[in-house]
Amino acid sequence: MAARARRGGLAAAVLAGALLAGALLATGRLPLALGQVAAAGSAAAAPHRRFEYKYSFKGPHLVQADGTVPFWVHTGNAIPSADQIRITTSLKSQRGSVWTKNKSIFEYWEVEVTFRVTGRGRIGADGLAVWFTEEQGLEGPVFGAADEWNGVGIFFDSFDNDGKKNNPGVIVVGNNGKLQYDHQNDGSTQALASCQRDFRNKPYPVRVKITYYQKTLTVLINNGFTPDKEDYEFCAKVEEMVLPSQGYFGISAATGGLADDHDVLSFLTFQLTDPGKEAPTPDAEIPQKDKEKYQEEFEHFQQELDKKKEEFQKEHPDVQGQPGKLFLSDDLFETVSDRELRQIFEGQNRIHLEIKQLNRQLDMILDEQRRYVSVVTDEIAKRGAAFPGQQGQVSQQEIETVVKTQEEVVRQVNEIRNSVADTLRLMSGAQHPGSAAGVYETTQHFNDIKEHLHVVKRDIEHLVQRNTPSSEKSKCPDLPPFPSCLSTMHFFIFVAVQTVLFIGYIMYRSQQEAAAKKFF
Repeated sequence: MAARARRGGLAAAVLAGALLAGALLATGRLPLALGQVAAAGSAAAAPHRRFEYKYSFKGPHLVQADGTVPFWVHTGNAIPSADQIRITTSLKSQRGSVWTKNKSIFEYWEVEVTFRVTGRGRIGADGLAVWFTEEQGLEGPVFGAADEWNGVGIFFDSFDNDGKKNNPGVIVVGNNGKLQYDHQNDGSTQALASCQRDFRNKPYPVRVKITYYQKTLTVLINNGFTPDKEDYEFCAKVEEMVLPSQGYFGISAATGGLADDHDVLSFLTFQLTDPGKEAPTPDAEIPQKDKEKYQEEFEHFQQELDKKKEEFQKEHPDVQGQPGKLFLSDDLFETVSDRELRQIFEGQNRIHLEIKQLNRQLDMILDEQRRYVSVVTDEIAKRGAAFPGQQGQVSQQEIETVVKTQEEVVRQVNEIRNSVADTLRLMSGAQHPGSAAGVYETTQHFNDIKEHLHVVKRDIEHLVQRNTPSSEKSKCPDLPPFPSCLSTMHFFIFVAVQTVLFIGYIMYRSQQEAAAKKFF
């Protein structure tokens, strides 16, 4: 009876749970409740992430001036550039790798690798590998890195060596430093986990997230079909995996009879710590040897700084005992009024330069005007001396017009010179922003002078043309003599001779025809 009662209670509990699940499912709250529970559990177990720049690289400006990548070393056929590192080019039998210069000093980590594998053929070779090893595997036969490593390698194998048609694929292989990689079987006999994913010739870069936390290695992959950086798919997971507490991160690639371009765009490393545990301070992560080196450099710099302070105090005894007086003075900060006054002075300086330029141009105009007047006077004098009877050709009114125009030009030039002198005197005496109007008026006077000069030039040319003597004017060439025509007498004689000759020819021909008829 007791056993039956217990079975009945268990059945009732199961039935109640099923009814409750059915009700939540019918109302759409069951997935939400499960999601909230999962989210709460993941949030509670999510480790703390901290970016480690000394174990990472990312473009642009990835390479320094000497061709090296900061905190990384590249070997083999690897070619760093501004935005990526080409581990191998699409040539046969190429090997290359990139490794961190320093060992990591954190136990758990996460890396995010972005890469491209592109090739012309349908099948590529050999592949790419992401490493975490106790020592740097700079060169070797395993995807361009050394064999018998102590750590883990995540291989992106492109070529199907064993003929099982399971490539391209992702393989996780661990090693304790004593095993040799099985190339013939694509490492299938040594793989701790694997997944089949095609990562060649994708429209977007392929992204891989490798997490090692609480002795569990997880591999997530973005297949490169979408630009979404967080669109990861589960690939492989290895539990109870023991890795070296300190090691080097690296990435390598190799080609064989077939070849692909293996380009790494970024390699980002994060340190993982337990949620309730504070991350170690940067000082705790620095080795003792480096600490001593940095401390010695700091002391040397401090001594140099003290010497500079003593020299400065000797050269500037007025600020002695007030080290912040020179650097915290209010004179370094410009007020609004000071800024406006400085702008006014700068504007006045520019106006002064423009007026000086106008003054030089006016001097040039006066010189040219004087030259024109002298040339006209000399020309008129020469014409009058050579042709005294033709002096009356130039009317007195035209000469008076030219003289008045010259006087007007000279008067305006003198006015402009006076205004320029007044402006310069005002600027030298008291600076004020109203001089811009004077510059504008000066510009207008300058334009008027140019117009008057053109008028004077036309008048002078007209006078020169009027004064030119008629004997010097160009004449038309004489016409050639016309041929003489036949007179009427000669024409009739010619016609008579022609008529006589024609009649004689007709008579002669008639006699010849009559003589020829006698024979018939």
